[in-house]
Amino acid sequence: MPAPEPRAAIVGLAGPELSAEEVRLFRRLPPFGAILFARNVVEPAQVAALIAAFRAALGRAGAPVLVDQEGGRVVRLRPPHWRHPPPAARFGALYTRDPRAARRAAFLNARLIAEDLRALGVTVCCAPVLDLPAEGADPVIGDRAFAADPRVVSSLGRAVIRGLRAGGVIPVMKHIPGHGRARVDSHLALPVVEAPAEEILAHDARPFAALAGEGGWAMTAHILYTTWDDRLPATLSARVLRVIRRQLGFGGPLVSDDLAMQALSGPPGELALAAISAGCDAVLECSGEGARTEAVLAATPPVSRTSAARFAASACGALPCAGFSRARAEAALAALIA
Repeated sequence: MPAPEPRAAIVGLAGPELSAEEVRLFRRLPPFGAILFARNVVEPAQVAALIAAFRAALGRAGAPVLVDQEGGRVVRLRPPHWRHPPPAARFGALYTRDPRAARRAAFLNARLIAEDLRALGVTVCCAPVLDLPAEGADPVIGDRAFAADPRVVSSLGRAVIRGLRAGGVIPVMKHIPGHGRARVDSHLALPVVEAPAEEILAHDARPFAALAGEGGWAMTAHILYTTWDDRLPATLSARVLRVIRRQLGFGGPLVSDDLAMQALSGPPGELALAAISAGCDAVLECSGEGARTEAVLAATPPVSRTSAARFAASACGALPCAGFSRARAEAALAALIA
């Protein structure tokens, strides 16, 4: 009997070890991949073992494993076992003094992040944040953003993407088409952005359009953009996802932000199906709660052929060359951002 096809869902895991219940669920309803959080992380050997056990349960050695390792406030791998990367705003500040140095620093920082992730078996990093902070916005983005200038964000975002990919890790641009204007935290409520389409396309979405061909994934924003759809947030809106595909020119994999965030309302399985129907290639269900995870996996269809081709095209291919020196990269980065 052939193994079941992977569902178009990337799921959180409950703890630092894969439980027997999770193994049974994932063999019956295999997710496309997993995403790690602090609850899954103790020390390097344990994380590597958890990832290996997850892939063994699926019978897919190449199943993607994701983590949010932006730097600053948003990191899942922390000292003493891992370095703590600086927030994106640090590179934006350097850019105002020396753009070339800032690009080099952003590349090296991303390359070092990739080195940490690949050593564990993590293959996808949910970074860079390409959102442009706006006056009066909720601080949920804050120093996670490089700068408010789309040209600066595009330049530094490109450096991060290339640094991650040089280390064999797939980047995820977030939160498309732009979260910077949100006046509430989408973890807690649904933000509403009423700016006209022309303004969003010319400003907020510019970094995403500029980097659409760089080979990464993109994560949708749980935001209601009334100029395109006054009823559904971007993650669930076929209209907004068509804008991302056609007007921003993004042809890579689109994944939803976490379905468990309070910006979305409704049963998790219905949300998952709605996001896939709208045009997401996969959904994120990050809670690690057994009932929610099972509901999402049961409702989500297998990864489509079109989506599978997008994911395959985004792969990094060959492993990084052996000539990379972590010590030299760390020293160079420290000198640049001193």
